[in-house]
Amino acid sequence: MKKHKLPATVVALGLVSFFNDLASEMVTPFIPILIATVLGAGPLILGLVEGVADAAASFLKLWAGRYSDRKHGRRKQLMVFGYGLSNLARPLLALVSSWGALLLLRSLDRSGKGLRNAPRDALLADSAHSDIHGFAYGFHRAMDNAGALGGTLLAVAALSWLHWSVSEVILWSALPGVLVLLVLIFGVREAPYPVAQQQKPAPLAWSFGCPAITSDLANVVCSPSRMASSSIKSFSELSHNMRRYLLVLVLFTFARVSESFILLRGNELGMSVVQLLLLWAVLNLTKSAASLPGGRMADAFGKRRLSLISWSGYAVSFVAIGLVEHGNALWGCTVLYGLLAGLGEGSERALISLYADERERGTAFGWYHLAVGLSAIPAGVLFGAIWHYWNAGAAFLFAGTLALLCVLLLRFWSFNGPV
Repeated sequence: MKKHKLPATVVALGLVSFFNDLASEMVTPFIPILIATVLGAGPLILGLVEGVADAAASFLKLWAGRYSDRKHGRRKQLMVFGYGLSNLARPLLALVSSWGALLLLRSLDRSGKGLRNAPRDALLADSAHSDIHGFAYGFHRAMDNAGALGGTLLAVAALSWLHWSVSEVILWSALPGVLVLLVLIFGVREAPYPVAQQQKPAPLAWSFGCPAITSDLANVVCSPSRMASSSIKSFSELSHNMRRYLLVLVLFTFARVSESFILLRGNELGMSVVQLLLLWAVLNLTKSAASLPGGRMADAFGKRRLSLISWSGYAVSFVAIGLVEHGNALWGCTVLYGLLAGLGEGSERALISLYADERERGTAFGWYHLAVGLSAIPAGVLFGAIWHYWNAGAAFLFAGTLALLCVLLLRFWSFNGPV
């Protein structure tokens, strides 16, 4: 296979994700801690908050992907809107005094993610040669997880050495958020669009022909029936393999619940706040370390094979997390989970770029994020309810068993032919 280098735009997008997760992880690890201590709530509320936050902008994810396909040169603009919204809402979490306010701001944060993710993933595929898509997505996930590691370590340093309060750490997350926008605006370039698409652009079903992003967003809100009918039509236009893969991903979302539950598990086992932050840092370190070689392996040995290994490891590690009885054992289970989850992060997205036409990549990634997002609320609430009414072991055992079922479906049902 001919060797191809990562394009400058892919590297710049990696830096954008690095700084964004640097800012995000100065905040995110505190959410389960705040819910369990300051707000006096439990796993059911955590599941609701994380589920609603991930699903709040589910239709935005699909809309943004389709918009970026239909409107040449708009992937970057949507990313600027999305990253800007997240980095505006996130520092305000320092001011919350109720879980309702936390839910609102967390949903705004994730709405920004809804606007940016599908266009960003499509732009990565547009910018990199098809032979290195696994490498490109693996590099991006490695930078994302490295930023998460850095943000968590900054939070630990601020609490332990500078003796800042949690609110001060969250407020200072605005600084790397500014760097996100600077790198995005000045370092990322739109990839050339297919000639056929430039000559004969397809109509955007719910934009009414308006060229402004803000007007199109208003149409999404004001015309839900138009948006829904167009969404259903866009799903039927996807390939047979893509539709089956998306259905398996929906089921897998019920197994792959928020990683914040790992921190809640540590809190239940008596770990301190600093220990929980370090546990979160180790999780992101292992995911980052595994993402880049995982992307290389996906290109060399097959994207589906890597996904099967990753999902199987996820199942085993989540069952183990549910069985541990003290904090020391939780460290080992978390490392195992991080390595195997990181190994398959690039291949999971690269499978989508493989089966989507280059002029419909935004739509395919939009459906990917939509499918995962819409499943997040029932998945989070179900996991939290099992924990609340039974125990943590039962919840993690449920997730692990469901993940194994998804491995079988991915292997024997979702695809025709080797990938």
